[in-house]
Amino acid sequence: MPTIKFTYALKRFFPKLKDTPATGNTLTDVFKEIETNYPGLRSYVLDEKGSLRRHVNIFIDGKMINDRNKLSDTFSSSSEIYIMQALSGG
Repeated sequence: MPTIKFTYALKRFFPKLKDTPATGNTLTDVFKEIETNYPGLRSYVLDEKGSLRRHVNIFIDGKMINDRNKLSDTFSSSSEIYIMQALSGG
C-alpha cells in the first residue's frame, strides 16, 4: 500500500496531517482519500480543474511527477508519495 507523506509547511495549515496509507490506484483516487481524511486539503493542493496548483509539488519515490494537469503518473504499492508546498520568499 503506498504511503502519502506531507511536508511541515502543509502541516502549518493542516496540523493533523500525518503519514497516511493510500488504497487508491491513481493520484486522483489518492486525493479523494485525502479529502475524506483531511477536509479542505484537496482544494488547497488542486485547483478547480483538478490540476496541481503552482505552489505544490508531488514526488513519487523521489522523482517529481510529470503530469501536473491530469495527475496520470503511476506508482506502485510500495511507493512513497510526497506532497510538498513550494516555499518562496527572500
